[in-house]
Amino acid sequence: MLTKELLRQVRQIEIRTRGLVNQVFSGEYHSVFKGRGMVFSEVREYQFGDDIRNIDWNVTARFGHPFVKVFEEERELTVILMVDMSGSLIFGSADKTKQQIAAEIGAILAFSALKNNDKVGLILFTDKIEKFVPPRKGRIHVLRIIREILSFEPEGKSTNLRTALEYMNNAIKKRSIAFLISDFMDAGYEKILRIVGKRHDLIGVVLNDRRENEIPPIGLVKLVDAETGRERWIDTADKRTRLLFEQVRENNRAERKSLFLSSRLDGIEVQTGEDYIKPLVQFFRLREKRW
Repeated sequence: MLTKELLRQVRQIEIRTRGLVNQVFSGEYHSVFKGRGMVFSEVREYQFGDDIRNIDWNVTARFGHPFVKVFEEERELTVILMVDMSGSLIFGSADKTKQQIAAEIGAILAFSALKNNDKVGLILFTDKIEKFVPPRKGRIHVLRIIREILSFEPEGKSTNLRTALEYMNNAIKKRSIAFLISDFMDAGYEKILRIVGKRHDLIGVVLNDRRENEIPPIGLVKLVDAETGRERWIDTADKRTRLLFEQVRENNRAERKSLFLSSRLDGIEVQTGEDYIKPLVQFFRLREKRW
């Protein structure tokens, strides 16, 4: 059942993200994500400068003067949002959680696809596949996707990126654009990431929170793992403890970046508490330069 608060959140996200799409992302999206090829559109009379290789000789013979075939880009694409719903996504040290940021980024991508008449689908996952929404078009469908990301209550709490990627590889046969939105607190997904990246246009959207990367010196604190429930007391006043914590996180980040680089996949780093528009715009512009 939809609550007034949920409807208000969805409406706010729609207003904000549709404005951003119209002002910033629509043209970027269209130029970066190309169609699958060129398809025949119509036949028209030859004009000076037309490529003679496109002359339709059957129509030309029928009418006694040259006609050419006109082709246009086969534009329709499929976008799949793969969104991590594990326990760590409910964390956020700023005004929004990682899950709320995921919903807003998903909305931008979904409305960009909608504006370009593309289909959008959704895979919600934890350590298993929680929900699959098949790709469709339309505003109502996009609003449903936003609601699902914001309000879905998963059964699992842990993260298994390998399971999500394997499901994507098996369920989506047609080449698609896939955004994997997660904090990537997992391991053992490297091989399937490369496989999916070769079959689809796979982009990783990495959600970070600065409090997960650095701990302030505030004395003895209890840390609780949101995915396993394990608790641990640490002395944050100890400089060595803080440095070790930060080093582990930095090593994980470096390994992930190296994996994406070696797999020739794009990644977008987003920090909660910071404007996510800048890294998204940077991603689109870097991609556009390659074309």
